[in-house]
Amino acid sequence: ITRRFAYELIKRDLIHPSQNVPAPDMGTGQREMAWIADQYARMNTTDINAKACVTGKPMNAGGIAGRVEATGRGVQYALQEFFREPLDLQRAGLSGSLEGNRVIVQGLGNVGFHAAKFLSQEDGAKIIAVIERDGALINETGLNVEGVADWRNKTGGLKDYPDAVFVPEGAKLLEHDCDILIPAALEGVINLDNAARIKAPLIIEAANGPVTAGADEILREKGCVIIPDMYANAGGVTASYFEWVKNLSHIRFGRMQRRQEEARSLMLLAELERLSTQMGADWSMSADFKKRFVQGAGELELVRSGLDDTMRAAMQAMRALWHSDENVTDLRIAAYLVAIRKVAESYQTKGL
Repeated sequence: ITRRFAYELIKRDLIHPSQNVPAPDMGTGQREMAWIADQYARMNTTDINAKACVTGKPMNAGGIAGRVEATGRGVQYALQEFFREPLDLQRAGLSGSLEGNRVIVQGLGNVGFHAAKFLSQEDGAKIIAVIERDGALINETGLNVEGVADWRNKTGGLKDYPDAVFVPEGAKLLEHDCDILIPAALEGVINLDNAARIKAPLIIEAANGPVTAGADEILREKGCVIIPDMYANAGGVTASYFEWVKNLSHIRFGRMQRRQEEARSLMLLAELERLSTQMGADWSMSADFKKRFVQGAGELELVRSGLDDTMRAAMQAMRALWHSDENVTDLRIAAYLVAIRKVAESYQTKGL
């Protein structure tokens, strides 16, 4: 079915490396993207850029390291940048760092799982609840995200998971007290029916359109800060851009510079070790410093670095408007203005 669908799109020139480049979403993944890429290559045997016709492919079919995790990773980077700015935190009534903040995640698919995993394991946030199709789990001391995902994959649901309380009406936990709410699955889960009961001071839209327009207005009047979907879940498409660039350049990221970086690091380490020997017990390198410092950046590290930089720059552009213009009352309006101004400036530059 996928190949036939791809065939019909390709023969109409609706999929092309320089025109329309699809990527996976709900119900599809690396397997389907590999099928589409292969179908395109079969129909365009002389196109050396055929692999660039679609992104989200497996590594052995022209994919890029870090693509599967990218949307969830982008959510993490967005929150990290938000928490770097005291003015942002003040608007949300929060303070400090991500560590210890109580997080509820709605949807433990690819996006929700990776966002929850990275926030808990790397930033010290507490994932106190996870909401899925068959219900929800809650544990105020924090859930083991990988343990919950393994249980769900093994049993087909969340029920009877041993280290948490199962709540059959999972949607009710959207209204539970927490610091950060991450809707990461379906559209419209926060709507006119439940918006007034949402307690989270900060919502980050990891899904597309999880907050309806009416709910958005209610939440803003309550003082809730919403990090909008057009920015928050852009990690996937950003990594897809990196994959597209890799396919067009026909070389993996890091291949040209990694060993040279390692050689320079080894030279510096040799000098440090010489100084360490001379100074004796007065100074020494930590046990794992050498291993971490010497390792050059591979494709995964470069993709993560590029994604982090992209998410930081975008948030900083939105933040500048949000805090400087009294007519810009929220980050969603700021995001629209940043995007529209870029288009307008492009037109002006061209004299249109």
